[in-house]
Amino acid sequence: MRPVHSVTGTAVPLDRSDVDTDQIIPSDWLKKVERTGFGLGLFAEWRDDRDFVLNRPEHAGATILVAGPNFGVGSSREHAVWALQDYGFQAVVSPRFGDIFRTNATKSGLVPATVDGDFGRRLLDAVTADASLVVTVDVERLVVSVPAADLEGSFSLDAFTRRRLLEGLDDVELTLSHADEINAYEHRRPGWLPTAAARAANDPPAP
Repeated sequence: MRPVHSVTGTAVPLDRSDVDTDQIIPSDWLKKVERTGFGLGLFAEWRDDRDFVLNRPEHAGATILVAGPNFGVGSSREHAVWALQDYGFQAVVSPRFGDIFRTNATKSGLVPATVDGDFGRRLLDAVTADASLVVTVDVERLVVSVPAADLEGSFSLDAFTRRRLLEGLDDVELTLSHADEINAYEHRRPGWLPTAAARAANDPPAP
């Protein structure tokens, strides 16, 4: 996972509340076994409407999604995060997120910026009125800012999640950061017990 210190770019305003993961990526798309290509299915049912915000040319290339409250509620599918990232979004700003969606996002490097409700409303209004506004989601400072609109508001991330994003640590990389302790433990284990090294040696070669 790549480190994320800040995300700067234009934003797509999704002025809807309680957007669930089935709306983010419909269940028909869950048949794919790869982790890529889900961007085509992002908000697939809504994109049938030519006036839907993602279909508007002025929002092409946006890297930040600004949504209403309760974004990402519903089922626990990781595909919702993958679809947003595959489409090109690197951060989502909302007054509230579904807990499982928020956890999945931070484990994949998508920044879920939880902002105050009043600031979230003003940010939505601003990027709706002017699609060219540049928004910055700063993970180091925990601030969302739009200098051209004189907007700045803080967002919350616990210290552990902030570290994960800043250092680009997914679950595997977090485990590998303890490699010395794992190796020391393996060396202390009785010889008749299986070891990680022995298992690795017996694993079939990669195709």
